Amino acid sequence: MKKEIKNFLVCSYEFVSSLVFCLPRHKLFNVIKSNYLRVQGAQVGKNITFYPGIKINPCMNLKLGNGVDLAWGVIITTGGGVEIGDRVLVGYGTLISSANHVIPPYPEQIFYAGHKSEKVIIEEDVWIGGNCVITAGVRIGEGSVVAAGSVVTKDVAPFTIVGGVPAKIIKQRA
Repeated sequence: MKKEIKNFLVCSYEFVSSLVFCLPRHKLFNVIKSNYLRVQGAQVGKNITFYPGIKINPCMNLKLGNGVDLAWGVIITTGGGVEIGDRVLVGYGTLISSANHVIPPYPEQIFYAGHKSEKVIIEEDVWIGGNCVITAGVRIGEGSVVAAGSVVTKDVAPFTIVGGVPAKIIKQRA
């Protein structure tokens, strides 16, 4: 019986979250979305733009600075904590994951190996292009640019442009 109740609550939470985050990016709806996150323990700054179709789960361990822009289809998992600084642009379809599966030694089974959680920090004035993957434990420095389609597996120094799979330095911002 307890398992059925837990499943019902999880499904209900997911349903309500999908309804809230399917709302358009109008200023009034952005306030509703910000307050929805705050009620669940997130720290949310002012003037956040939430495009429709965003998924954030769980909402605790999330800190959004002022003027953050989260485009369509952004997914943020916050099990290890996610901090996004002021004036950050996150492009369409980007995944920011603060947890990942553990790969056990052979012959242990992957399915039961568990997860490893590490905080993701994105400092202020960062632009993350569309369809990027930001992995657990990464820090993206102030003023950096992550090219579209990149997979960031290591820290990015401030004012650096990176791109590729895995992301590598393209150049420093002049």
